[in-house]
Amino acid sequence: MKKSLLSLLLGGLTIGITEFVMMGLLPDIASDLKVSIPVAGYLISAYALGVVIGAPLIVIIARNAPPKKILLLLAVMLTIFNSLSTIAPSYNFLLLSRLLSGLPHGAFFGVGAVVATRLADKGKEAQAISIMFSGLTIANLAGVPIGTYIGHHFAWRYTFIIIAFIGLLTIAALYFWMPNVEARAKETVKSQLQVFKKPEAWLVILITAIGTGGLFCWISYIAPLLTNISKFSPSDVSYILVLAGLGMVIGNLIGGKLTDRFSPEITIIAILLLLSVDLVLVYLFSSNQYMSLLLVFMTGCISFSIGAPIQMLMIKTAVGSEMIASASIQAAFNVGNALGAFLGGLPLVAGLNYATPNLVGVAMAMSGALITFIFLQRRRRLSRLGGGQFKAVKMEV
Repeated sequence: MKKSLLSLLLGGLTIGITEFVMMGLLPDIASDLKVSIPVAGYLISAYALGVVIGAPLIVIIARNAPPKKILLLLAVMLTIFNSLSTIAPSYNFLLLSRLLSGLPHGAFFGVGAVVATRLADKGKEAQAISIMFSGLTIANLAGVPIGTYIGHHFAWRYTFIIIAFIGLLTIAALYFWMPNVEARAKETVKSQLQVFKKPEAWLVILITAIGTGGLFCWISYIAPLLTNISKFSPSDVSYILVLAGLGMVIGNLIGGKLTDRFSPEITIIAILLLLSVDLVLVYLFSSNQYMSLLLVFMTGCISFSIGAPIQMLMIKTAVGSEMIASASIQAAFNVGNALGAFLGGLPLVAGLNYATPNLVGVAMAMSGALITFIFLQRRRRLSRLGGGQFKAVKMEV
């Protein structure tokens, strides 16, 4: 693995732990800061809001800076804002620090995805993106369980100290290992925003926001699914989630390889259709503990294989505005997170069991596959007319 890509992996690891460890720490934080768990849950929403705000804003502000400098700035922001969480004297202070911690998330992955394609060997651009996203999956496999354990048995603030330390490692890795990738020609805000006049760009955003909702319908309610339907004890859940994390690590790498072998569109359609079938199986067979364990691994694997192809599709769609377009995908993922959790929760409000959110996930994944098919047909039609061919993305450093 190239050291330059390893530095992006470390950034993904920092971001992954920052985003997902909060779910496991909510009871400890709520108890320490004397708020209810639902109120503590706003700390998750604040981070997501930070991602949505920061993804386009930071890329627009730093649009003409060299990519290495942008990535270093984002890594410094991650480290400082997570450090603030360690000293938060009150709930409101922690809420603000979580909002700030979310600001660099989308911009880092957006800029990092474009840089990864430029650093990649020819024909392995999507695999390079998947290496960066490996940090996110490793966070779910190891970082989040370890951070949650430390938060439960020692103090939740120690977890954020560890995150800040990994942030320092990321800064050092970027400084020493990331080459000076040339910035593109000077661009205005107007020229950067031109990409959002393309229907294709909005279709990719819709694919992300709706299609990935299938993942979030599943993972948002996985704990009660395992305890109420599969009849595992609550103490088993954290260990079972390691299976999901392992699946995510493997699926992410598979997604990169498939995208380089086939087109991003075909890969996305196949993944979303496979996810739809998988979620039906989750609904039908989660009452069997052995099947439930297998499906936890399979769902993690399938759902996280979509990251690299979606990023690659947006980069190819947004020639000339790749960084802001790529960053917008991270905002769309967070919209998918919110939609999946909300829509997946509606059957529960209606009194149905904890397996039914997966059926909502089926509908969302199928909708994402349909939108991708529409995108593919539109691209082929424009290509036949000679006015909408996708230009190859420049990969040279």
